[in-house]
Amino acid sequence: MEIVIYIYHGMTMLDAIGPYEILRNLKDVNIKFVASKKGEITADSQFVHLNAKYEIDEIQKADILLIPGSTVGFIREMSDTKVLNWIKKINKTTSKTVTVCTGSLILSATGLLRGKKATSHWKPIEMLSRFGAIPTRERIVEDGKFITSAGVSAGIDMALYLASKLKGEKEAKAAQLVIEYDPHPMFQSGNILTAEADIIELSEMMLMNDAKKDFSILETYKNNAGD
Repeated sequence: MEIVIYIYHGMTMLDAIGPYEILRNLKDVNIKFVASKKGEITADSQFVHLNAKYEIDEIQKADILLIPGSTVGFIREMSDTKVLNWIKKINKTTSKTVTVCTGSLILSATGLLRGKKATSHWKPIEMLSRFGAIPTRERIVEDGKFITSAGVSAGIDMALYLASKLKGEKEAKAAQLVIEYDPHPMFQSGNILTAEADIIELSEMMLMNDAKKDFSILETYKNNAGD
């Protein structure tokens, strides 16, 4: 089974690595990190890096395509015609096309989510409607062959759900145990629907400070996110 994870400059590293740590433990899978151009990919933190051994021109098909999100880097990807056309081409060959966080916005920019329910990070989720998708505030949303997940950490849950569909519940549970994924958060502030107003405000400040690391598209992000 060929699993392709599309990576790009400014992506949130856990969006890709979280699902990878689940999926790599499944039997008979081959995972490829693919970028617009092969080489070093810098995360939105500008600290952690991944090496893309393949570029999109080399990949013609996949069983699973996974698109991670980012703080603002997704805006750049949404306007890259070459990337969007490649996603549409690969999607024709997949059994499942899945996203984490704002990866759903990149996918929606292709038009593939038009008329379909999808989720994303709580901050820019309403942007999905600009491309005809139906914003749905759930941790994991499946509509047809598409599985979208909410912000960052939701990618691990999405990967477990995907693993169970691909390989069955038993193998998915084993993959979960391998990474000892047994979350018991100290605080109950991980959901926009239940977090206190002052926590939401502070979180938005953190997001904006992170976004300022990429000045080239910050203003575009602010306009699209409604800040």
